[in-house]
Amino acid sequence: MKKLSEGVVIEVGQDFAKVRASKHGDCKNCGLCAGDDAAIVSAVNPVDAKVGQHVVFEVKEKNMLKAAFIVYILPLIAIFVGALLGTWVGNYVGHSEIAFQIGGGIIVFFISLLYIKMYDKSTGKNDAMKPIIRRVLF
Repeated sequence: MKKLSEGVVIEVGQDFAKVRASKHGDCKNCGLCAGDDAAIVSAVNPVDAKVGQHVVFEVKEKNMLKAAFIVYILPLIAIFVGALLGTWVGNYVGHSEIAFQIGGGIIVFFISLLYIKMYDKSTGKNDAMKPIIRRVLF
């Protein structure tokens, strides 16, 4: 599925544009977007939109769901897996399981954060993951 949103172009580069988009229903729960009532989106600009123009841009919902899973769910899974590994290591060495569970959860959680950082950098360079400006409204 694809989601269309509207915004105003605030900066133009060689083949991209930064668009200030109004918050939508999904943003009300998060609150992490820049500004009081706007998000800044870097989008591919095949229609040659100029600064100040109102545009419609498309975000692939598949990309949004994948990113949400990686950012919100992966760390939780990592903590659980780390605790399981900590249990196994604690039993193997014959020490307190709880200390190894906590330590394993923390270590694997931080490894998941490193993965999220690498994923963020790779998606920033991947034009297929970026929103695309579809048309200029006015």
